[in-house]
Amino acid sequence: MRLEGAAFFAAVVYVYRVNGGTWWLFLALFLWPDLGMLGYLANVRLGARLYNLVHIAAIPVLIAVSSYATHQGGFLSFALVWLAHIEWDRAFGYGLKYPTFFKDTHLQHVGNAPVHEEAIATSL
Repeated sequence: MRLEGAAFFAAVVYVYRVNGGTWWLFLALFLWPDLGMLGYLANVRLGARLYNLVHIAAIPVLIAVSSYATHQGGFLSFALVWLAHIEWDRAFGYGLKYPTFFKDTHLQHVGNAPVHEEAIATSL
C-alpha cells in the first residue's frame, strides 16, 4: 500500500506540473487537508470523521475530472494538490482513521509494528 501511495503521489505531481501548476501554490495548499485533525480537539469520533472526509481520494478525483472537463484550471490544481497530499500520507503509512485513537488507521497502528488480526484472534 505504501508503494502504491508513493507511485500515485509521483503520478499526481507529474500531472500537476504538466498542467502548468506552480510550486508555490503546491506548497501553500499541500497541508490544508490536515486541518481535518482539528476535530480531534472536540473528540476522537468527530476528529476521525473530519479527517477521513478530507482524506478520501474519491472527492479530489471527482473535482479533478469535472474541472478538467469544464476547463477550470484553478479547481484542477487544487484537486491535484489535495490528491497528492492523500497519496503522500498513504506512502508514509497514514491511512483513514478509526474512531478509537488518532494513530489507529486502516493501514496500520502508526508508531508500532502492524497489528495482524490473525495474531490477535489466535492469542485470545
